[in-house]
Amino acid sequence: MSASQLVPAAARLFLSGNEAVARAVWEAGVRVAAAYPGTPSTEILEVLANYPDLYTEWSVNEKVSLEVALGASMVGARAFCAMKHVGLNVASDALMTMTVTGVEGGLVIAVADDVGMSSSQNEQDSRFWGRFAHLPVFEPADSQEAYAMTLAAFELSERHDTPVILRLTTRICHVKGVVSTGERSEVEQGGFTKDARRWVMVPGHAKPRVPLMFEREAAIRAEAETSPFNVSVDGTDRRVGFVTSGPAYMHVREAFPDAPVFKLGLAYPAPLEAVRRFAASVEALLVVEETEPLLENELKAAGIACHGKDVLPRWGELAPEVLLPGLARLRGEPVAEPEHLEPQQVFPRPPTLCSACPHLGVYYTLSQLRNIVISGDIGCYTLGAGHPWNALDSCISMGASMGVALGMDKGRGEADKNKKVLAVIGDSTFMHMGMQGLLDITWNRGNVTILLLDNRTVGMTGGQENPGSGRDIHGDEAPRIDFAKLCEALGVKKERIRVVDPYQLPVLFKALREETKIEEPSVIITDRPCVLIDRYEPTLPYLVKEDACTGCGNCIDVGCPAIHVTRRDKEVKASGKEVDLAFVRIDTSACTGCGLCVQPCAPEAIVHVKPLRPVQPLKFLRT
Repeated sequence: MSASQLVPAAARLFLSGNEAVARAVWEAGVRVAAAYPGTPSTEILEVLANYPDLYTEWSVNEKVSLEVALGASMVGARAFCAMKHVGLNVASDALMTMTVTGVEGGLVIAVADDVGMSSSQNEQDSRFWGRFAHLPVFEPADSQEAYAMTLAAFELSERHDTPVILRLTTRICHVKGVVSTGERSEVEQGGFTKDARRWVMVPGHAKPRVPLMFEREAAIRAEAETSPFNVSVDGTDRRVGFVTSGPAYMHVREAFPDAPVFKLGLAYPAPLEAVRRFAASVEALLVVEETEPLLENELKAAGIACHGKDVLPRWGELAPEVLLPGLARLRGEPVAEPEHLEPQQVFPRPPTLCSACPHLGVYYTLSQLRNIVISGDIGCYTLGAGHPWNALDSCISMGASMGVALGMDKGRGEADKNKKVLAVIGDSTFMHMGMQGLLDITWNRGNVTILLLDNRTVGMTGGQENPGSGRDIHGDEAPRIDFAKLCEALGVKKERIRVVDPYQLPVLFKALREETKIEEPSVIITDRPCVLIDRYEPTLPYLVKEDACTGCGNCIDVGCPAIHVTRRDKEVKASGKEVDLAFVRIDTSACTGCGLCVQPCAPEAIVHVKPLRPVQPLKFLRT
């Protein structure tokens, strides 16, 4: 079946915010869409890749994705890129110049903020980029608005020759609603017009364009005053009126159904005069915004009296249970203390790696090493900081493991002079932002060992393809990077590059012991596919022979979630020392037969399940 046959016709569809944005991008006649996966934005491009009549790609990082989109816009095509909030930090170099050049074909940038930090290392407010780069910002409140505002953003982009930011949040990205959709429009494409004074941003060309940027911003501000996306919703209780945007609007309506609300959709430039008129119609004005007091400060600077972060928190979602005490504080009413409930005693479920994950053996081995400092990175392997391994000492941002490790090496004093420095990074993260760090290590002769974990996918965000997987976004065959050759090209000596199987613990342990003793850059590449992709082939599962298990607990230290403790006991040795025992079983429905737990099992109590008939290796479906 062709891609075009899979696309639903114009209809009322049940879509998440991400799906609604993807649908609108396709309907807008976009020719090129690029992104780097990152929760909560990942599904936008995944869905968009199933639509016909446009080019989609996973780029190696967000900066490249934005530059690809800009290139398409330069030749007159409508273009789109998507990323999570921290991704726009990476792309900001290109962004801050695009605001001066402007665009030719419409260009929309979807940025998904992780309000509440469900899956991110920080919480940041991407609305700042609108102010910083003088770009218009749309903020949808549900899936239908995400769809409508995406279409409107392309029109606005071309009307004012500007990139447009579509600010989403996790609640918009992942919550579904009914969306009325249409059909794809074919947009006439004029082609590239040579104009060095516009596209070649040397100082002499950039300076004359800066006043044009401010003229554009003023024109969009005037348009925002009458935008149909900025609306006043009447209410009967006029003691407090609310100014809000995005999903916070839904929370306000739920908490205060009788209150008047000024709802922003085209949120920047803010329609100050429209808000001023609304403020005059209520006794007090409360600005409800996630997360920073951007609008609140703008209103106060314009002479509009309002409240905001003086009664509401600056972080997390502003759900009704947060808004209600905030309004009570504003009115000077007593704020009810939350009811104290005794915590329920439930079985702890800390985040962990998957059964048979190739990173399990890595962190089990690292946990056995002593006198070592481990600089970590962003990915599934960040979980190595947790129990039972406790084998990660830092995690800052994408690619930071390399620079942090080099800084640790160069900055250590007498207390750390004998410690080994090791950096852990995944394949996709290495290509995203780690290659430059490795080049810096080799160039500056750092004494750092790098563990490059190649599992042939972007595992943390759901198994997307990357240049190391050998497939493109559609699953078609593509060139696969050779990490050993790449590391050699970045300055690591060939003899200091090892490729090992992370399931072979003695081999991995030996490689780590040897390479950390070498006082020069070295790289150990682990080569096993993620257990959740279709290139992973499980074998017969293992089970525990109960009569042979001594309760030593060595297998538990591997950290595989398929291993369950069935009974704990204590034993007093002849020396009088008391030893804790843990007897276990293996969940054979989760076990894939990787053999990691077998290797530390002293009594050899873990054996393969005997098959009733010949078993063919199964293929895991991508999730």
